[in-house]
Amino acid sequence: MNEPAPWTIYTDGAARGNPGPAAFAYIIERPGDGTIEAKGCIGDTTNNIAEYTALVRALERARQLGGRRLLVLSDSELMVKQMNGEYKVKHPGLQPLYQQAQALRGQFDNVAIRHIPRAQNKRADELGNAALDGAKRGAAPAPKPKKPSLTRRQAQAEAVREQAVECLRTAAAAWARGNAADPPADAVWEQLWDILRQEGVLV
Repeated sequence: MNEPAPWTIYTDGAARGNPGPAAFAYIIERPGDGTIEAKGCIGDTTNNIAEYTALVRALERARQLGGRRLLVLSDSELMVKQMNGEYKVKHPGLQPLYQQAQALRGQFDNVAIRHIPRAQNKRADELGNAALDGAKRGAAPAPKPKKPSLTRRQAQAEAVREQAVECLRTAAAAWARGNAADPPADAVWEQLWDILRQEGVLV
């Protein structure tokens, strides 16, 4: 008996300000059963929390719909590597969502999670931005944002440091095995760039 084709899920999360107004979006493509799209705002939070929220919401919906085999695609390289065990999740704000996502993952026959370039995740990105734009139009004028407290800045700096060091440590361990081209230096730089971007260091 042939196994049914896996469902393909695209997820995306975005935060304007990081932390700032945030939204999640996902698309579930079900062969023979049509496509489902969803989006929503989740208040002020970080980009990484928005990415994990999108993943959790998508897995919950797929489970409700009876999906068994999933291919999840995301442009968050950090989240994909954490979910696949390549990076540790040290940030306390992410750990509950990470654990929830892993628990949901275990309720399916198979869930593959892969990274894709942002250009291949365009529709999910559009949905997330549409959610944020809609919330902005319907909201009362927002008060002038307060500057982040020193404590928040310190916490954000520590989160960036932990993730960057973990990335470099992983690369150094691979290079120490004798192959200086695996992973390529430019791939390590891309991972560091993604960490800096997702934590709001780069805008």
